[in-house]
Amino acid sequence: MIYHKATTTSTNDDARSDALNHFDVVWAETQSAGRGQRGHTWLSGEGQNLTFSVVLHPHFLPITSQFLLSEVVALALVECMADYGIECRIKWTNDLYAADSKLAGVLIEHSLAGDRLSRTIVGIGLNVNQRAFDSSLPNPASMYSLTGRTFDREELLDNYLAHLKGLYAQLEAGNSDYIEQRYQAKMYHLDERHTYAYPSGECFEAIIRGVRPSGELRLEHADGTIREYAFKEVEFQLPHKQ
Repeated sequence: MIYHKATTTSTNDDARSDALNHFDVVWAETQSAGRGQRGHTWLSGEGQNLTFSVVLHPHFLPITSQFLLSEVVALALVECMADYGIECRIKWTNDLYAADSKLAGVLIEHSLAGDRLSRTIVGIGLNVNQRAFDSSLPNPASMYSLTGRTFDREELLDNYLAHLKGLYAQLEAGNSDYIEQRYQAKMYHLDERHTYAYPSGECFEAIIRGVRPSGELRLEHADGTIREYAFKEVEFQLPHKQ
């Protein structure tokens, strides 16, 4: 069931309702307090894009394997965009990029039951038909800006959910190797040297050599050593920020 709202504070907050079932969706035209990763605010033009949250009940998945859900969510976005002729990559952990421009952001929130996941809320902001962006955004893109075409957002949402359900079924069937391999193959700037920053602001150059099943980013430093970083321990520096 898709619950379509004119406005709300945050679709992720709405999706916490116990009345919502597995694969139910909350879609809002505007959010007054939309959230992105790293505590950022998600800005979206009213009635132009897709801002929605999907409720999942991944009871079969151990806490230690929760990153597989991030991979499934991001891969479903890549597959969906390919249907419209847009080639995308996944910027670790799960932002969607077309070339060096951000097309979508994802915020995933889990609830636990013992050593397993009980409920997951997947919040997605996808830029669809927006033509002008807030000047504070460093590198935005939309499906319109990439193709010059406008899109039926309801049809687009249905298509994304179909891809998500297909990949989720693969995960539930135990095909985690298949998901991990596909995610790694679609990583943004895989095997390329780029600039990264620690939380202190100190920058360094490294090469992405993949991601661990538990979600840590594997970076090869200038001295040849490969180190692993959890979320928020390192951040990719976009080219114009270097």
